[in-house]
Formats: sequence, C-alpha cells, structure tokens
Amino acid sequence: MNTPGISPKRILVVDDEPFVCDAVKMMLNFDGHQVETAASGKAALELFAPGKYDLVISDYAMPQMKGDELALAIKARAPDQPIVLITAYAEMLKASNSPLTGVDDVVSKPFLLDDLRAAIAKATSKKAG
Repeated sequence: MNTPGISPKRILVVDDEPFVCDAVKMMLNFDGHQVETAASGKAALELFAPGKYDLVISDYAMPQMKGDELALAIKARAPDQPIVLITAYAEMLKASNSPLTGVDDVVSKPFLLDDLRAAIAKATSKKAG
C-alpha cells in the first residue's frame, strides 16, 4: 500500500530488540517502503553502503554501539545520509542540551506510524533540499 504524498524509500532499521525491528518494518512496509533490518550497530555497518539507503532508523540504547555512535560511523562514510533515532530517552536527550551529532531527527518510543511518517518526511526532505 502506498500512502498519498509519501514516495517509497529504502530504509535500514536498526534495533537490538527483534520485536521492535519487526514492528517498524511492518509499519514501513505498509507505506510501500523497502526495509532491511539489523540487530546491532555492527550488523548495520556491514549492511550499509553509501547510496544504498534513503534513510537509517536506529534505536538509541543498544549494547556495544549506541545509536548516536552508529550515526557518527555512518556519517563518516556518507555525510549526507539521513538518520533518525528512536528512543525511550528522547526527552532526556533533548533536555541534556548535548546535540546528537549526525542525527537528523529523534522519535520517542512508543510511537505511532504517523510519528515515523513525519520523521521520514523531515529527514529525507533535508537530503532532497
């Protein structure tokens, strides 16, 4: 299914919780996006290649490599790559006044499909614009 106003994207979803990866993939597939998933930052970096994805959506709190660390590693390879973090710690991160370098948007968990749609539109419009 394709939602009006949303062009299908190639998206990499990264989360150490398989249920979250599956749920996000299902939501994004509903809008016609092509989605690949990775269970860790390391696995995401193995899948990532510049130009392969229109967007990377990553959990923030993961073992070994947090989402912001993954964002920095991806931006080192592809500086214009849009990256969105999903996290239960969004308010805390925003209140800390320490910017998340390499992150284009942050979505609070729990989230709805409309929250993802807004983040996708915001992050990918920066790349196009």
